[in-house]
Amino acid sequence: MERKNRPLILISNDDGVNAKGIRELIETLRDVAELVVMAPDGPRSGAACAITSEYPVRPTLLVEEEGLKIYRCNGMPVDCVKLAMYMLGKRPDLVIGGINHGDNSSVNVHYSGTMGVVLEGCIKGIPSIGFSLCDHAADADFQPMLPFVRRIVVETLEKGLPRGVCLNVNAPSSKSYQGVRVCRQAKGDWSNEWECCQHPRGGEYYWLTGRYDTEEPQSEDTDYWALKHGFIAITPIQVDMTAYAVMDELNNWNLDI
Repeated sequence: MERKNRPLILISNDDGVNAKGIRELIETLRDVAELVVMAPDGPRSGAACAITSEYPVRPTLLVEEEGLKIYRCNGMPVDCVKLAMYMLGKRPDLVIGGINHGDNSSVNVHYSGTMGVVLEGCIKGIPSIGFSLCDHAADADFQPMLPFVRRIVVETLEKGLPRGVCLNVNAPSSKSYQGVRVCRQAKGDWSNEWECCQHPRGGEYYWLTGRYDTEEPQSEDTDYWALKHGFIAITPIQVDMTAYAVMDELNNWNLDI
């Protein structure tokens, strides 16, 4: 593709600008599009759609090369998207979050700063994709996933997405895959979420931990099942959280005083 006609992709994450996942993503897509990267200066896992309002947000330009700019930012992942778009002065063709170190399937999508990046792009009407590998290790092996990342990006740039819809893509930690499945979000929740510890100087403190419990381990149409069986899971999600099926029922409640 001629450079002057190449699309523009905005990239961020919640693991920080120095994370291996975002570096691998940049190298995979450098010949696909012009890239602008603005990512947090350190880990922001669990930031979801948080924004910064109590202190100034500052970007720092780290890399400026042909077709690539990389900034670090002291804000949240969503701040990075908002600020990068403001500084660009134009809309990117695609917003990407990732590649995340860790699973963002099922209910994890609600907590994920990487998916906060994606939802922010989606809110602004831009096709947006989140990529995650189910491996929290700093040196996780992203190589088996990268050809699929590239293919999904190219297809999305070509075909687009409906307004208000974005993609949550998760890959198991594996040397190879059974293929790709389009899935729904599995039903589940976290239990045993806190570990109570004794401080050596007295008193207690707590570490966030937990165990994910699925409600439907045998449901083959879910992201949970796909990941457990060696597939890359693509789940379309939407910004509009209205429970339309409940509206008629609520209208029948006696709510007026």
